[in-house]
Amino acid sequence: MNGAVVDEQAPAIRVRGLRNAFGRQVVHEDLDLDVRRGEIIGVVGGSGTGKSVLMRAILGLRDPQGGSIEVLGVDALSQAGRDSGVIERNTGVLFQNGALFSSLTVAENVAVPLKEHYGELPDDMIHDLSMLKIRMAGLGEDAGAKLPAQLSGGMRKRAALARALALDPALLFLDEPTAGLDPIGAAAFDALIKTLQHALGLTVFLITHDLDTLYTICDRVAVLADRRVLVNAPLAEVEQFDHPWVQEYFHGPRGRAAQAAQAKEA
Repeated sequence: MNGAVVDEQAPAIRVRGLRNAFGRQVVHEDLDLDVRRGEIIGVVGGSGTGKSVLMRAILGLRDPQGGSIEVLGVDALSQAGRDSGVIERNTGVLFQNGALFSSLTVAENVAVPLKEHYGELPDDMIHDLSMLKIRMAGLGEDAGAKLPAQLSGGMRKRAALARALALDPALLFLDEPTAGLDPIGAAAFDALIKTLQHALGLTVFLITHDLDTLYTICDRVAVLADRRVLVNAPLAEVEQFDHPWVQEYFHGPRGRAAQAAQAKEA
C-alpha cells in the first residue's frame, strides 16, 4: 500500500490549479474542481474544452503540466499514490465506445479487473461475481456468454458498465454514456445509473452532452469553458450563469425542451 489509504473524510475528487497542454495548445489553465462524495456531477462544455482530458488526468491516464489532483484523499500525481493501486481499485470507468475486448465474452470482459486485482480468487467465484455485475447492469444472464459484436449498442453500454462495477468502486466515471442511444434507451440507462448510485453509494463523474441526463439525474453540473471550470453548482444556479455558451446551451431550443420535460415529470 506504500502508506496510501482512502481518506473517508476527503472530497471524492479535489483538483487545484490544473494545467493541461498539448504543445502550445493549452486546454486547461488554473482549473479547480471539487466533487462531493455520493453525488452525480455532470461535466459539460463545448467541443475542445477538454472534458475527456480532465477525466483522463484525474484517472492518471495522462500527466498534466501543473496543478494537483486528489482522489479519495490520495495524491493522484505522486508515485506513491500510483504505486499503491488505491485509486485504481476504487474507480470504475465506462469509456464512450465501451472499450470492451472484442475477443472476450461479456463475462470474460467483466472478469478482467477481478483477475488483475484478485487473481487468488477461485475461477468459479470470479465467474459468479462477473454474472452478478452483469445482472446489476440490467442484462440477462445469457448476455454473459456473448461477444460484444453480438450485442446491440445499448447492451454493449451495459456490458461496459458491468465491467466498470466489477471492483465495487466508490467512484464511477462515465464518458458520454447515452451517446448513440435512442431516447427510450437513454432514459432507461439514466434511471439505472441513479438506482445504482442510491443502492451502492456511488460518486459519479459523468461527461455528457445530453440535457435530459443533466436534468434527470445530476446533483450538480460543472461547466468547462475558457480553459477552466466556470461554475459548479445545481442546475438552477448554472442556468443563470452569465456566459454566452451557458446561456445558449441551457436556454436554446434543446435546453428549453429538456426543462419542459423535467417540469412535466415533476
